[in-house]
Amino acid sequence: MSVAVSYRLISSNLDRQLEITSKQGPVKLEAQYYLENYGNVTSIDEFLQDTRLFTTAMKAFGLEDMAFAKGYMRKILEEGMSDPLSLGNRTTDPRIQEFARAFDFESFGDLTMKREATGQQVVDKFVRQQLEVTAGELDGEGVRLALYFERMAGEIHSPYDILADKALSKVVRTVLNLPTAFSGADIDKQAAVLAERLDGVDFSDEDQLRRFLMRFTTMWDATQSVSRDPILNLFAVGGATMQTVSLELALSLSSLRLGGA
Repeated sequence: MSVAVSYRLISSNLDRQLEITSKQGPVKLEAQYYLENYGNVTSIDEFLQDTRLFTTAMKAFGLEDMAFAKGYMRKILEEGMSDPLSLGNRTTDPRIQEFARAFDFESFGDLTMKREATGQQVVDKFVRQQLEVTAGELDGEGVRLALYFERMAGEIHSPYDILADKALSKVVRTVLNLPTAFSGADIDKQAAVLAERLDGVDFSDEDQLRRFLMRFTTMWDATQSVSRDPILNLFAVGGATMQTVSLELALSLSSLRLGGA
């Protein structure tokens, strides 16, 4: 099944898919454990010491790959988000910033885990994350990227929000047909290109977002099909496809626009 079809099937039945995911054995067990125990936590130490609880929280914010980095996350939590120079505010990772705002021990102290933001909302995020992971495993990376972009679209307020997130950037680069070399350009130049190419696109508009992601999944299918085509070997040198054009030339050759054909 194509990425475009898989994404549409999941997105159009999202509530049902979330319900099914929440009832899966491992997901249900971890969600129940979290809800039964999070309210007993009164400090950063207790939070980090309960590895099972902490790991579920990290997964909820897409940070499962950093669940082992407790020293770093301790510093994030201890410094909080009220100081503009805190580690959480200085990081460019929006997942960490969202995590730090939810588990804001610096501001709320021992009442941090008594708030809705650290209770059912975390479990809801955890279930959504697990849905995306499962979809990616079953239907491919493109489906997971589309679902992630759909979830995060409301947090996109500028090109820099896109550039700060590798997954969002990958979706946008695919839709805009930007070359791989684009990500190596000066950050302000990248932002300017995105601002021009995305002019008029409102990701908070459900219809525009749906059309954007339909375009992404269709292009993803086409790109992946081409990348797997052995005919590409005819255009390779030394076993590698030629990708030596400059960023400026590649951008000038890329005529795709959101409003184009």
